[in-house]
Amino acid sequence: MVLICAIWGFQGRSKRMDFSAGHGYFLIGGLILVGAGLLIVSLIVNVRVAHSVRHDIRHREKLLEYYRNIFSQLGVILIGIGVSLFIFFFQQNYQDQRKRETELQLVLAKLAARIARGAAVVESLGEFDALLDDGGPYISPELGGTNAAISAHGAELGKQVAEILLVERDVEVQAFEILNLSRDFEASFVVNELDPTLWFNIVRDESEIKYATTQLALDYKDLQDAIGGESIEVAIANPEKERKIKQEALDIFYDADLLRQRSRRLLGRACWLFSKGRSFVNLGPVDEIEADARSHQEWIDRSKRFLTQLTSGSGDCFKLLQFTPAP
Repeated sequence: MVLICAIWGFQGRSKRMDFSAGHGYFLIGGLILVGAGLLIVSLIVNVRVAHSVRHDIRHREKLLEYYRNIFSQLGVILIGIGVSLFIFFFQQNYQDQRKRETELQLVLAKLAARIARGAAVVESLGEFDALLDDGGPYISPELGGTNAAISAHGAELGKQVAEILLVERDVEVQAFEILNLSRDFEASFVVNELDPTLWFNIVRDESEIKYATTQLALDYKDLQDAIGGESIEVAIANPEKERKIKQEALDIFYDADLLRQRSRRLLGRACWLFSKGRSFVNLGPVDEIEADARSHQEWIDRSKRFLTQLTSGSGDCFKLLQFTPAP
């Protein structure tokens, strides 16, 4: 009875064990083998019982019958417990697999919805592309950028600021919150099975998108404060104000470039994961997407070869990024 209670106690705890790792199979196999061994021993003892009966050895006959019954009963019990555990584990494994498949299908459905909505949001980044890549791919001043976004002064800066203010009205930066993929993953088993580096990169990109959108709102306000109540032309004519306006424009460009880089990388990564179907939880990071680049154009050139080979919906994953090189 104690043995049976212990086995059933283990059976109750086995719901928290990883049966797929093989421990359950070893237990079941061990129980059945030991049970079968005990039955074989009982048969051997039964031969000795028959021998004692033929030689009329009563005392030995009773003792051997007792051992035979013990061995046979224990053997049957252990085999029965092994079969019961096999049925239990099989049912549990089947239910867990069904639950996993259902959960994975739900995650993929949410991922598809985020990709579709994210593609519509990312389309607005074309407004920033035209400004940032005017005169060549944007590279931050710290890395030696020299295109128009960096070098504009005077009347050229005034025209640039006017375009920046137009973009502020056209691009709803808070809408980029829709690219928060981790929200769909963290409530499912996916967060435990996804490659740790890949998961870290997803969360990092989301954090930097949130940072960029927050900073852009503040940058626009600072730019308005730098201009004051004057027209852009009058404000630019003042050297001190021009210096402040230039600095605020550079801050806007820096955060806008961060926003477009992380948004497109997050969307491209999401499309890549979705294109692999249910096997996406087994994927590891790829350099074409994950490796940092000196400029957004460099990342685009590198990832294009990879993303154009992947399909999502009616087009390839690169088309979802909505990137149009500046003329």
